[in-house]
Amino acid sequence: MAVDCGMPALLDFRHVTVSRGGSRNASVPALDDVSLRIEQGEHVCILGPNGCGKSTLIKTITRELYPLQKEETFVSILGRERWDIFELRNLLGVVSPDALACDAGEVTGRDIVISGFFSSVRVFPHHHPLTEHIRLAEEALSRLGIAHLGARPLAQMSSGEAKRTLIARALAHKPETLLLDEPSNALDIAAQFRLRDKLRDLAKSGLAIVLVTHHVSEIIPEIERVILLKAGRIVADGPKNAILTTRNLTELFGVPVEVTSRDGYFDIS
Repeated sequence: MAVDCGMPALLDFRHVTVSRGGSRNASVPALDDVSLRIEQGEHVCILGPNGCGKSTLIKTITRELYPLQKEETFVSILGRERWDIFELRNLLGVVSPDALACDAGEVTGRDIVISGFFSSVRVFPHHHPLTEHIRLAEEALSRLGIAHLGARPLAQMSSGEAKRTLIARALAHKPETLLLDEPSNALDIAAQFRLRDKLRDLAKSGLAIVLVTHHVSEIIPEIERVILLKAGRIVADGPKNAILTTRNLTELFGVPVEVTSRDGYFDIS
């Protein structure tokens, strides 16, 4: 995808360190002196093993977490250093398992999508959805081909249906960038294939994709750039074909692997 270099970057991180888990673990930061720039319109994958800092990076982008204050640290998102977090989250479509972490079994697909307008995990009594919110929610469900899930309780959905409902939630406010945190977790093979096809459709529609995963097979052909993250540090960053090599991924995951590719997809064995 062509990127308009005249626009501010989606994100510009310089010397960003983020610690999680309290002072006891402060000596082992989740992100360690990370410098990263992603332009608007890019299709990018951030790949790394569990515990490498991928979800922390997503939460730092969405301002759920903040970096340690150091003289050399700089954080800019969409050209701004300061944001009202609700305004920012309306510009980014975030697909995270955290949105289903609460007990929301009786919540319907439509309410899950509408909850995105309130940056919540469900529609609570103090929320007052507008007619426009309902219309956009229905439109997003239809775009994902799951209009029939609007009235279905979450408890009656398959993992794949729930995941597509979360994507509809992220798309309802019409963002230009979709951030996906481990989207195929808990999906069976058929659901993974359907999810990959839908992500390809979204990428081709002009929506920018930032995929965060530990599954090489999730990287759709439209993703041109891959960033390898290990122990909170970026260890490689560049064109997909140059980064997804047997040597790089063996070092990344700490076990011998062999990289194969077919029809624009990569996998390891």
